[in-house]
Amino acid sequence: MGYFILVIAQTVVLPIVSGSIELATVGGDPVLVFGKWWVFWGVGTRLLLAGIAQVSGKGTTSKILGSSAPSAQERQITAELGTANLGMGLAGLLALVPGWALPAGLAGGVFLLIAGLMHVAKKGKNPQETLATWTDLIVGAVVLVLAAYVLVRALIGVAA
Repeated sequence: MGYFILVIAQTVVLPIVSGSIELATVGGDPVLVFGKWWVFWGVGTRLLLAGIAQVSGKGTTSKILGSSAPSAQERQITAELGTANLGMGLAGLLALVPGWALPAGLAGGVFLLIAGLMHVAKKGKNPQETLATWTDLIVGAVVLVLAAYVLVRALIGVAA
């Protein structure tokens, strides 16, 4: 149950709450504000915590994938995925640095989007994998919207 609460909080609740608070108190462009917070929470904290869990061997990756007793190769792949998640998660935390949200979140957002797309058609997903699939797609889509928005603004000459 804790996994579900944490993932939903990081990919839906916390970005909306954080962005709403910032818009209400400081103002700003809603796409840039919410994009920044989705990168911070959905890429930064989510991938950082997943990476820590995977590298430590305490993660739910093998459970999500349906393995009750992971082999040495599965543990190695999980640890390697964990190091990638650590790097992307640390980069995502830099979204709070002005102007860094897009470059800090792009790798993690694209990773989550592709991972989610790869899992959509998979049959027999357990509830954790189903949640991971759809929340990966949400975060990835938000990062792509942010990227498109920033690109269009740059092309028409509007500063970020």
